[in-house]
Amino acid sequence: MRTDDFDYDLPEELIAQAPAEPRDSCRLLVLDRAGTASEGDGRVALAHGGTVEHRIFRDIVDYIEPGDVLVINRTRVMPARLVGRKAATGGVAETLLLRRREDIDPLGHVWECLVNPGRRLKPGAVIEYRAGGLHAPESAPVVLTGEVVDFVPESRGGRLVRFAPRGEGASGAPRTLDEAIHAAGHVPLPPYITDYEGDPEKYQTVYAMEEEHSAAAPTAGLHFTPELMRRIEDKGATFAAVELEVGIDTFRLVEEDDPTQHVMHTERYHVPEEVVRAVHAAKAAGHRVIAVGTTAVRSLESAFDAQAPAAEPPVTARYFEGRPDGADVLGRGDITPRADATTDLYLMPGSTYHVVDALITNFHVPRSTLMMLVSAFASRDQVMDAYAEAVRECYRFFSFGDAMLIE
Repeated sequence: MRTDDFDYDLPEELIAQAPAEPRDSCRLLVLDRAGTASEGDGRVALAHGGTVEHRIFRDIVDYIEPGDVLVINRTRVMPARLVGRKAATGGVAETLLLRRREDIDPLGHVWECLVNPGRRLKPGAVIEYRAGGLHAPESAPVVLTGEVVDFVPESRGGRLVRFAPRGEGASGAPRTLDEAIHAAGHVPLPPYITDYEGDPEKYQTVYAMEEEHSAAAPTAGLHFTPELMRRIEDKGATFAAVELEVGIDTFRLVEEDDPTQHVMHTERYHVPEEVVRAVHAAKAAGHRVIAVGTTAVRSLESAFDAQAPAAEPPVTARYFEGRPDGADVLGRGDITPRADATTDLYLMPGSTYHVVDALITNFHVPRSTLMMLVSAFASRDQVMDAYAEAVRECYRFFSFGDAMLIE
């Protein structure tokens, strides 16, 4: 297995630059891993097995069964992109907030960040950020400063930055750090989205929590509307919510030729007890656990404890029954609640899924860990066949693009 195995040709014009409006009007490619095509049924047979269908996202109701549990990631994207100027030279400096480091500063003023230009931002460098951020005039007040205090090991462009708010907030009291970040920051769109000037709420899911924790959106959830969610519930399915704080690996491609040498950075996640109960109930009744996005996948599969006593019946994922490390074979292993946990789970072909039976996801960047994750769920050949079909049919790719259901 080589990283090149997860590469594909994508015309630049297929990279979505704006979200679909309304959200659920985007296209949906349905990949049935075990499907067969018959003349006139609208299915396209893939060269390496399985079928695809071309639908609209709101049609996903047709593929949801009563008793299914859809697991969503309710994290909210923070205004994590800060553009300022170096205090010493006036040069432009960009900072992307990834996660608070309370282990270094319990008050939460030290953050792990990505900085640009990385070579010039060494410990001791101070950056000033003005109200309005990216488009702030020189006359705008400085509302936030950041001092680079250290490098982050094994992270290109990674720095520890200590932030300090400046001035007064709206109430007239000294500005808090969160107020300063909101005054200077922007929601960080991925670098392949180059000209979007629309509503930043379109880069948030409709079910996002109030607190802001993530550096990027769980984009598979962007396609849901409140009305579509009600239709799914009216059909007898339910939603359950986890939280995974999307971090640095969303912005990193696999640069090593051997993908097993890639190092995943940790992300914080929470799988509450009610999600575990919902998974157990669905599995026991023969229904599916459907992950909405790769972050929901990583939360659920990270919460699987291989040493926990097995449930009855054992928790296994469809098409992964009989795996040597499965709960149905070993007689042990189960999903367990996790609170304020961290994960560096790296799923690639050969990995066993234990919990997730079906996956709603977007189309991912070539040579990314997310391409490997979906290629562990379906086969790598099926995924590449489906992507080739999506390119032929001019689907819209990446964060603002169209969706795929793998069942």
